[in-house]
Amino acid sequence: MTGPLVRVVRSGVGRRRVQTVVIAIATMMAVAAAVVAGSLMVVSNAPFDHAFAEQNGPHVTAEFDPAKVSAERLGDTGTVDGVTASAGPYPTTILRATDSSGRRPPALTLVGRTGPHADVDDLDLTSGRWARKSGEIVLSSSYEGPAFTVGDTLTASGTTLTVVGFATSAGKTADVWATPAQVRALGAKGTPVTSQMLYRFDSAGSKGAIAADRKKLLAAVPSGALLGTRSYLDTKRAADQGAAPTIPFLVAFGVLGIVMSVIIVGSVISGAVGTSLRRIGILKAIGFTPREVVRAYVAQALVPAGVGIALGVVLGNLLAVPLLDDTEQAYGTATLSVAWWVDVAVPAGALLVVGIAAFVPALRAGRLRTVEAIAVGRAPRTGRGQWAHRAAARLPLPRAVTYGLAGPFAHPVRTLAMLLAVAFGTIAATFAVGLTSSLNEVNAVQDPENRSAVTVFTGGPGVAGGEHVPAPGTPEPEPADPAKVSAAIKAQGGTASYYGMGRQDATVAGVSGTVRTTLYQGDSSRGSYAMISGHWLTGAGQVVVPGRFLETTGTEIGDTVRVSVGKQTATLRIVGEAFGSSGDDLEIQANLADFPATRPQVFLVDVEPGVSAPEYAKKLTARIEPLGADARANSPSERDNFVVVLNTMAALLTLMLVCVAGLGVLNSVVLDTRERVHDLGVCKALGMSPRQTVSLVLASVAGIGVLGGLVGVPAGYALHGFVLPVMGHAAGTDLPRSVLDVYDPPQLLLLGLAGLVIALLGALLPAGWAARARTATALRTE
Repeated sequence: MTGPLVRVVRSGVGRRRVQTVVIAIATMMAVAAAVVAGSLMVVSNAPFDHAFAEQNGPHVTAEFDPAKVSAERLGDTGTVDGVTASAGPYPTTILRATDSSGRRPPALTLVGRTGPHADVDDLDLTSGRWARKSGEIVLSSSYEGPAFTVGDTLTASGTTLTVVGFATSAGKTADVWATPAQVRALGAKGTPVTSQMLYRFDSAGSKGAIAADRKKLLAAVPSGALLGTRSYLDTKRAADQGAAPTIPFLVAFGVLGIVMSVIIVGSVISGAVGTSLRRIGILKAIGFTPREVVRAYVAQALVPAGVGIALGVVLGNLLAVPLLDDTEQAYGTATLSVAWWVDVAVPAGALLVVGIAAFVPALRAGRLRTVEAIAVGRAPRTGRGQWAHRAAARLPLPRAVTYGLAGPFAHPVRTLAMLLAVAFGTIAATFAVGLTSSLNEVNAVQDPENRSAVTVFTGGPGVAGGEHVPAPGTPEPEPADPAKVSAAIKAQGGTASYYGMGRQDATVAGVSGTVRTTLYQGDSSRGSYAMISGHWLTGAGQVVVPGRFLETTGTEIGDTVRVSVGKQTATLRIVGEAFGSSGDDLEIQANLADFPATRPQVFLVDVEPGVSAPEYAKKLTARIEPLGADARANSPSERDNFVVVLNTMAALLTLMLVCVAGLGVLNSVVLDTRERVHDLGVCKALGMSPRQTVSLVLASVAGIGVLGGLVGVPAGYALHGFVLPVMGHAAGTDLPRSVLDVYDPPQLLLLGLAGLVIALLGALLPAGWAARARTATALRTE
């Protein structure tokens, strides 16, 4: 650019300080939202593959018998043909421990390593530190949260183990890590110690390739030394299934964020150039060519927008950090970060949008005749919106309000951009509220046992909240007689209702392997799962199954299946499809009366209103303890980490999108107010008070806010209705109506008002500026 053009650009940027700041801030927020949205969309694409590659995860995890193959020879297997990297051998054993509350977590795979880093399975230490001495352990990050924190303890074989850190293994090579010496010491007390080796191969992309790799390992060690192997393909399949439900959610928010960013940036820049027509006419009058005028005004837009884009990239990366941390928990993968190309593509795209948004009105202005540009000035075209003023004047409202209501019709394009911003903000809020409500409902219906106030253990294997075990060092008591325990519960004052429950492995005709079966005694409606179709158990001879059971067996509701529990077999009719059964194992629900040899392992009790559950449990325990049973009050269950993560992400993303929408309104109102400053001065001179001025400005966006809410709420409702089933299908299940139908009329009405709130909040600052403007100053402004 030549010297005069540079001075024009510098003068334009410095003279309109408010508009310059608005352009910078609006662009910054829009770019930040796009960076966050783009980052989340990127990490939702094959998260396991990215984490596995970053950690050099093992294609094959092999377990060897140290009695048949030495550590030196195992180390040599790293040179087997096709092996590109290896790590180990690490001593490993099975850890069966009791936590500080006396409950026994599932059996854990314990591996001895001197540190988190290795050529294969380079662990990500997410919190705390690595185990340095005996008595210290590092847990998998999947256990971090309500269940365990740094400093908690586990007891195994009389040894107290303190949790000193949490680590993530993309290959899921262990549940717990400790020093090699600690693993050997624990293995010497009853559980055998084996040797773990981790391998990466040059060809491992299919089951056939993995099978060939396994044969190479088998040939490299003595017969019987290789105890077993695990393929990373199985871990990948499980991880992808866990990540699948979040992908539609992230894509929905990502698309909303990017579209809103384009709308806001485009409207901000085009509006800024469009309000400078009079100055463009003056520049042409003093000798600037149309091409120079276009270049000058595109540059005036690019300067503050460039600053905003740079700040937006920084802000987007800062905001993405906690969201990516949450995404790590949702996906169970290693450290995620903003992809470098997102930080390049988003600014480049934003600059392109800014350039186009500025070029179009600047080109139009450059083509205007000089006299026409000066005459038009900042005012809208003559006659535009006059019909709206005449119509609004007939409303029984104060003149300041009707004047404001008719204002947006003078700039239909700018009004449309503002309407879209408000509508998208309302869509985001509506979708987020529905998503949060649905996820909370999913969390509630998946654990129906936790609805009961008190759980009574009969002494058998526990089924609610982990295994119930005696204190370390005490003998396992004999199971209590369920009939006597049931009679004691019935006789206990304050009992409202109760039912018995037990879990057994069963076999079902036509299904290979065992099927986990939950058996109910009594009226179990209180503990029923949410039903996708059909109904819950109402009597003997019935079975409720998940959708995957119907797919696996090719059956439908109304068909019969043959179920065997122990030595007893019953033909049961499928009466319902339940939601909530999860995991790779099939699970069905039936009546204990169909298998009378099976005993209930727990009783789930509801107490009468006003009765304290802890006091009830204490009194009941005194009565049933001599029978060999125990009672505990159920504390409110901890919300599933996955649900908490998605709720947090939804809240933060919605807040960002609403802020971007508010800034879009702010920019448009600033432009309108600047454009009509002379008219406001005339109104003030005729007696309009500051309060009436505020009413005028707020009224100019009120109609847009109401219309944006009317458009945004149905669109957000429809988006929720589309995304939730997709999330369910990605998780391998349909969703019950209670999860989908989470909106109620009052809630939708309040969400409809969200559009009005966004519009009014965005207009509040310029309304205050207009109210404080002096009459003489406003009249002199052209």
